[in-house]
Amino acid sequence: MEEEKKQKIKIAALQMNSAIGDIEKNCDKINKIVSAELSDNADILILPEVWTCGWACRHFTECAEDIDKAASISLLKNIAKEHNINILGGSIILKKNNLLYNSCPVIDRNGKLLATYEKNHLFSYYGCDEGKYITAGTNPVMVNLEGINIGLTICFDIRFPEIYRAYRKAGADLLVNMAAWGLSKPIPWEMMTRSRAIENQTYMVALTQSGPIEDNEFNIGHSRIIDYNGNIISEIKDQREGIMFAEINLNEMYEFREKCTILNDIKENYEVKSLCVK
Repeated sequence: MEEEKKQKIKIAALQMNSAIGDIEKNCDKINKIVSAELSDNADILILPEVWTCGWACRHFTECAEDIDKAASISLLKNIAKEHNINILGGSIILKKNNLLYNSCPVIDRNGKLLATYEKNHLFSYYGCDEGKYITAGTNPVMVNLEGINIGLTICFDIRFPEIYRAYRKAGADLLVNMAAWGLSKPIPWEMMTRSRAIENQTYMVALTQSGPIEDNEFNIGHSRIIDYNGNIISEIKDQREGIMFAEINLNEMYEFREKCTILNDIKENYEVKSLCVK
């Protein structure tokens, strides 16, 4: 049996539609949704990618906040203390050493900033140019909250199973992808978020923004919390703004891993033999 850990944990994940380039308006919206819907007994609150400014790369520079005096981080610290909850702060455009990062702040129940994860893979396709404004993070970050190990990823990271397998090998119990996923790509969102859970035998939070972006583009909505078998245990099926909840049972997951030890079958090296048959 894996080392003794907390048996159950209650997750709250907030889906929203961000106003483009308006940090103050988006902070106000977070406050209103949290005040109206956040359960007092939740352990972790999770927010979506770029909730402070919306998915519009050309606005990233003007929306960038200094990590030491970011209004958005101050808001999250206050929410954490007021509601006695840990927060995975989606992502905020943070400025560090004159470079911009698409960063997820991690804040504990006491309002302390524990860590940040910088998005490792930047989306610069189909007219988007995140890599023009943002510096890529250099490594995955796993945090321990409430006795469980959580692997952090942001949006485009979902297309790289290597980062999720690295988290699982490092002891992850829960994988999180905080996104602003486009409505035009429903199949990748559906398939990859479930696949990351199944192949790593972990719970998975797949949280994205909803509603319009700009220039007739839309976020997909349809955020889900998925179990280690790929079953959806909580979801917001449509474009609704609000919070979904799920209690995850870690003991059930550990027992399943003991019965189905697939990670033991991973080979150290998969050398491809290329054969030419005439």
